[in-house]
Amino acid sequence: MIERVGVVAKTGLKQAAAHLPEIAAWLEARHVEPVFEVDTAALSPAALERRVFTRDELPSVVDLVLVLGGDGTLLGMAGRIGAAKRDVPILGVNFGHLGFLTEITYPQLYPTLKAALDGTAAPDECMMLRCLVTRANQVIAERFVLNDVVIMRGALSRIIELSVSVGGQFVATFRADGVLVATPTGSTAYNLSAGGPIVHPEVDAFVLTPIAPHMLTNRPVVIPGSAAVELRPFVGGVHQEVFLLLDGQSGFQLVPDDIITVARGPQPARIIRAPGRSYYEVLRQKLKWASPHHA
Repeated sequence: MIERVGVVAKTGLKQAAAHLPEIAAWLEARHVEPVFEVDTAALSPAALERRVFTRDELPSVVDLVLVLGGDGTLLGMAGRIGAAKRDVPILGVNFGHLGFLTEITYPQLYPTLKAALDGTAAPDECMMLRCLVTRANQVIAERFVLNDVVIMRGALSRIIELSVSVGGQFVATFRADGVLVATPTGSTAYNLSAGGPIVHPEVDAFVLTPIAPHMLTNRPVVIPGSAAVELRPFVGGVHQEVFLLLDGQSGFQLVPDDIITVARGPQPARIIRAPGRSYYEVLRQKLKWASPHHA
């Protein structure tokens, strides 16, 4: 039962302002309470008349999150929902280029939202990753990501070295610009541009991909979704900055002897997709694959 919907727009998305009162009225006509993220409410005086919450607070007080914007906004909310240990579905509406995650266009919003309220829109369950950073035997950070965990060199750094183990078994020491661990959802993001494979969302696996490796034989590896990946970057020297990047949204600089552990999160992200559009159709449209010729 969906009783309260949280509305989050991409920061500064002025195009969404005119739609916020309409969305609120549509929900209220169906006895569903709309609540707005703080910055989203600031886009429209009508939205400010409803209850508002921060992005961090929103997952704990709503039954559905409606994202207006692009994939980055959706990724940020997916991470917050994971951190809140909530099972809240996300419906993403695109206001720019068609995204892999925010694939619903504004004309499709209300039919899709109605299906979500009626319980006829079955969300896709997308694997999340849980990333732990251990420093001096203490866990200093825990993050949940939908796309990828990336360890990469600083802008002025030379090639970095990373020791990688999977499921407790040593894999290799990579010399590269970095290494990423991507979910099937994230396989079409940074992983794709780094030369990694596209992984169908129903495959129970994730991808370990070296970024611009020094050895051309260091290739991406598809590993079981049940495995844990441990990454130990060798940090040191004047030109050896190493950073952790999480879903392209946040991150920080690593120090010597930091250990990064990446494994399947305790629960998947639940993404409501556009009805009638297959995964392959999204690939064809987003990646601009040529359509087959018809006789």
